[in-house]
Amino acid sequence: MTTLYIKNMVCNRCIMVVENELGKLGLKTKYVRLGEAALENELSVTEREKLKDILISLGFALIDDKKGKIIEKIKNTIIHLVHYHQGELKTNLSDVLKDELNHDYNYLSSLFSEVEGTTIEKYYIAQRIEKVKELLVYDELSLSEIAFRLNYSSVGYLSNQFKKVTGLTPSHFKQVKEEKRRPLDSL
Repeated sequence: MTTLYIKNMVCNRCIMVVENELGKLGLKTKYVRLGEAALENELSVTEREKLKDILISLGFALIDDKKGKIIEKIKNTIIHLVHYHQGELKTNLSDVLKDELNHDYNYLSSLFSEVEGTTIEKYYIAQRIEKVKELLVYDELSLSEIAFRLNYSSVGYLSNQFKKVTGLTPSHFKQVKEEKRRPLDSL
């Protein structure tokens, strides 16, 4: 089995695209998930280069270095938590990352800051705020429901954090029409 780590694979549509391309190349997969694909067999040098070129043409990239793989796992764990996890977060982010990646959180935090130029916490906040924007645009939930869904301790805390990041209150954001959201891979 070969596990590939793929940069910018941040949504279910990305998974579908990568799965489809692997299938076109005749590569059998065990699974494809955010940032990762497990193949049943090893790749030849030719297959790897062909896959690399296809992924680049689609806005993805193969990650070959150890640090890059860890960073991508951190990002994808956070994306999964914020955008796909339903229900209350039973533990704090540092414990989730430590358990998921089998590394000390201080190491993960230092590595992430060194490579990304921002902290894990700021990345997590950016993802949460992007999810708040999405839910505000859909206009199906109240701010209280959004706060609850995203594990904010209060509507006030969500509003303060939202204003700090976007410069707008959530209610003013709903009124603004242009460029409300950003793609997850650009955060």
